[in-house]
Amino acid sequence: MTPPSAFSVLRNRAAVAAELRLLLPKMEGVRNALPIPLGVAAIDRCLPQGGLAGGALHEIVPDRGATPAAFGFLVALLVRISSPPPCGEGLGVGVERYCAEVDVARAEPPPYPAPQGGRDPANRSPLILVLPSYGLRDYGRPHCHGLNALGLDPRRLILVETAHRKDTLWAMEQSLHSRAVAAIAGVIDQLDLKASQRLQLAAMDAGTPLLVLRPADTLEGSTAATRWRVGTASAARDRFGLIARSRWQLRLERCRNGRFGEWMVEYDHVAHRFSLAAALADPAFPHRAGEARFSQAS
Repeated sequence: MTPPSAFSVLRNRAAVAAELRLLLPKMEGVRNALPIPLGVAAIDRCLPQGGLAGGALHEIVPDRGATPAAFGFLVALLVRISSPPPCGEGLGVGVERYCAEVDVARAEPPPYPAPQGGRDPANRSPLILVLPSYGLRDYGRPHCHGLNALGLDPRRLILVETAHRKDTLWAMEQSLHSRAVAAIAGVIDQLDLKASQRLQLAAMDAGTPLLVLRPADTLEGSTAATRWRVGTASAARDRFGLIARSRWQLRLERCRNGRFGEWMVEYDHVAHRFSLAAALADPAFPHRAGEARFSQAS
């Protein structure tokens, strides 16, 4: 008997894979979860399909002493998800489809709950924040004025407080199964591989993004689609010395089907827009230490 050639083996595997896709309609629905572009081309180019995966688990890890800053970045992402960007903003494969579906959703009555296999493109559903009592005890509870300062309307936020880690995991997973929210965020002190798999599968099945803030000293294996390391940076201030834009030092240290990167970004809470922070030095005139910067003008 003649052994099968490599080409025939590959062809048979492709046929089996095609049959499996027909038998798994939920997996087909995962592709309908729209990516969320952050609006910064340098970042969106690193993310698969030009944006943050809509149906996936995303981890936010603060640097030492940067937990408040990381929580602020988490809130900014929630605002970005719940407030669709202007059409044409950002780069990537999914931006045109994202804008088209947002326009259609804005013209139609809001569907409740969100369609199965994908989130509501207009993001008119509420947001859920699962906050354990043991998680941010040193920083207190989120304040309405603080959320407003980052552009998040507190009336859209449902705060769920838990007392134990298992309750936190249960609340996040059940919120995903409800399919009635635009996004879910949570704070947890420890997340093992098995728990992250359950959350990732639930997020994929619901087509809803899940943002989890976890400490750096308890990092374990995880199935998260992305992991963002957040550090502090001096905020941009106006001429009166008041904070005009929050800034973070971001490092994308994990990105499935994407690339890593590091940026300093700032956030406009009025326009709900991220941007790269202005350079601290003018790169148009490179010079060495001790060399006059405008020597050519003398």
